Amino acid sequence: MTPLLRTRPAPAGYRFDDLRTRDVVADMRYRASDPAPGDPVPAFDLPTLDGGRFTSTALGDRPVLLVVGSQTCPVTRSALPPLNDLHARYGDRVRFVLVQTREAHPGELLRQPRTLEEKTAHAAAMRDDLHVGYEVAVDDLDGTLHRALGTKPNSAHVLRPDGTLTARVHWANDTAAVRAALDDVLAGRAARTRRSRTVAPLLAAVGHLPDVVRRAGAKAERDVWRAAAPLALLARAGSVLTRLTPDRRGPVAAAALTALAALTVLAALRAATP
Repeated sequence: MTPLLRTRPAPAGYRFDDLRTRDVVADMRYRASDPAPGDPVPAFDLPTLDGGRFTSTALGDRPVLLVVGSQTCPVTRSALPPLNDLHARYGDRVRFVLVQTREAHPGELLRQPRTLEEKTAHAAAMRDDLHVGYEVAVDDLDGTLHRALGTKPNSAHVLRPDGTLTARVHWANDTAAVRAALDDVLAGRAARTRRSRTVAPLLAAVGHLPDVVRRAGAKAERDVWRAAAPLALLARAGSVLTRLTPDRRGPVAAAALTALAALTVLAALRAATP
């Protein structure tokens, strides 16, 4: 039997209390050592909130969509409604499992878990808050499975019943990529790496940052201003667009700020022209 990964201690900083720029940068790309389509999934054995187990040695007889996330991750908040729709469409043929990882944006109201019991409570709150209608599993306190998969805050991984990765999607709110990966595995098509989009998923996610702040506390927003000021600016600009859905606020705010910057430059050029 493959030894389980939980014997590997977490490096310093995995369970951070303060978001850092290097954490945001690390989210933007996979490492060469991270498992890719065609590789076996790292071994794991995790408890689920319903009292069961989610284990790599007994995935069942259906493909699996494994998604990692947390309640304080704006991408997770963006991804869950369309993932719930995909579950309604594919749930009879694909096993859906959401794995609670570290909190992406801990704050004074919702801190980084210090115990497994606290992490399990966070998973239950995520399930209830985001209306998750399928299995929710809890990674160990040091995030052994999360680290083995690449520590992305909300990635999606499609597995065959034998544990082979057939696809990984960098951001689970890239719904078209997740749906295509599910269609591929159900059709028996070969594992393949899909081009990862970043700009569109992040723009869709920033509109959910105010919801993160309401749940985690103001510290979560202050951390984003320090670690990734452009994302915080987009979230603040989008927060006034209350007539739009959260997913639309980021793209519209980005377009408005870009137009404003262009007009400012144009006005400066005209003023400088003799």
